[in-house]
Amino acid sequence: MKKYVIGIDYGSDSARAVIVDAANGDEVAQAVRKYPRWTAGKYCDPHKNQYRQHPNDYTEVLEAIVGEALAEAPSGVAAHVVGLSFDTTGSTPVLIDSEGTPLALKPEFAENPNAMFVLWKDHTAIREANEINALARQWEIDFTKYEGGIYSSEWVWAKMLHILREDAAVRRAACSWVEHCDWMTAILTGNTKPETLIRSRCAAGHKAMWHPDWDGLPGEKFLTALDPLLKGYRERLFEKTETSDKAVGKLTPEWAGRLGLSTDVVVGVSAFDCHMGAVGGGIAPNVLARAIGTSTCDILISSYASIGGKVIPGICGQVDGSVVPGYAGLEAGQSGFGDIYAWFKNICGWAIEQFLPEREDLLDAIIPKLSESAAQVPVEESTVLALDWMNGRRTPDANQEVKGAIAGLTLGSSAPRVFRALVEATAFGSRAIAERFRREGVAIDGCIGLGGIARKSPFVMQTLADVMNMPIRVAATDQTCAAGAAMFAAVAAGLFERVEDAQQAMGKGFDQEYLPDPERVAVYDKIYRRYLEFGAFVEKSLS
Repeated sequence: MKKYVIGIDYGSDSARAVIVDAANGDEVAQAVRKYPRWTAGKYCDPHKNQYRQHPNDYTEVLEAIVGEALAEAPSGVAAHVVGLSFDTTGSTPVLIDSEGTPLALKPEFAENPNAMFVLWKDHTAIREANEINALARQWEIDFTKYEGGIYSSEWVWAKMLHILREDAAVRRAACSWVEHCDWMTAILTGNTKPETLIRSRCAAGHKAMWHPDWDGLPGEKFLTALDPLLKGYRERLFEKTETSDKAVGKLTPEWAGRLGLSTDVVVGVSAFDCHMGAVGGGIAPNVLARAIGTSTCDILISSYASIGGKVIPGICGQVDGSVVPGYAGLEAGQSGFGDIYAWFKNICGWAIEQFLPEREDLLDAIIPKLSESAAQVPVEESTVLALDWMNGRRTPDANQEVKGAIAGLTLGSSAPRVFRALVEATAFGSRAIAERFRREGVAIDGCIGLGGIARKSPFVMQTLADVMNMPIRVAATDQTCAAGAAMFAAVAAGLFERVEDAQQAMGKGFDQEYLPDPERVAVYDKIYRRYLEFGAFVEKSLS
């Protein structure tokens, strides 16, 4: 009898569900749905770097995509679904009451952005992140040690403190906080109490300064020294975390009914999208897995013998078992990648939006045409130089106050030449990450590309291979995050003993490879040095 699992991936703009045959990973059905309130632009203010999402967007979309996928699947599949797991963006937390209810679900806060989930790319908490870093430097324990030594405004403690300071009504109603990935498993299994709900090792270790060396989260004295508003939060949170091969529980009767599944369906511990995506895309020890989308997330796993006592500075954390249990999980990434291309598309398409708003087809054609034309510009003639910091810098060395910049413009700098410079900038930022790992003694034996850009943009991927001077294999599946979640669901449901076993049985391998061109590699080596010098100048001048 066949058994099926469902992997659910919550991205920045939409969520998708994939139903797969647990024996071989064959996709049976999938469905994708955009978040309705988010798509309408509600609760966000890009000029303030404020990006919020309503919890109802998450639950409504969940019901829709699971229902649509099951409707697409052959008859009888729903009765044989045995496991379900999630991944989400992160850090995307929300303040909750004593029952674990996000405050936006209470009538008095239904339209208050401060009561909603704070999306990963919300940078309103730069001040709070700076304060965390300053206090950690002088504290007897550096709680940022295993998170690269620099706490980011994209992460949970900075975001929650910012909200508590900004909104007195929300502050009075809040009891604790929860990450999006953990809230999904909590509501589906009926364990929503802040003190008892199961917390993801991945989320807590990479974004909440959780580590066994100090018995979990930062101590009460540290948190209250940061701000007395955090008094009592630690005791209403957690000490233990779980890796994503474990089960949280089974679907409640309510959610089994809403999703059209059985109450025997096991729900696995959740994780962040890029970590599960790395597993779905075929990560192996010392292979850099790059989830390339609106931003990038770079994942490595390393054996304990290899990582030894090394603590890697300037990354987004090294956490035991956060990717594959039994290995140290290392995370880095760029705050902007595809978002930078989208920004330039919007610049180029401004006149179309103003005068031909009905011609969305023209807007959609801008990036493909730019890519085609930019690819024809010889590297030697690509005199425009750009920085990939339009959304701040995640790694190496997080700094959300830096800004993007473009130099070398002339009256002959065409849109394709500027676009090529932006693509090169994202590749240079990628190289800086790889070089940080290597400088700290972490081997990189290969690179794999995951996600939409990896599969759809040969120009971007070839530029990456040339700049990084590394062959890049592209995962064959379009939905690596959801596929990874499905693999974890199969392990949590007991169908496989280890994540590696699920990868071997369910993985789809690679179907493209980009090889570096030696001539372009040599030219890019020189331009990369200019990129580093330009970045140092801009950071010093504009920060």
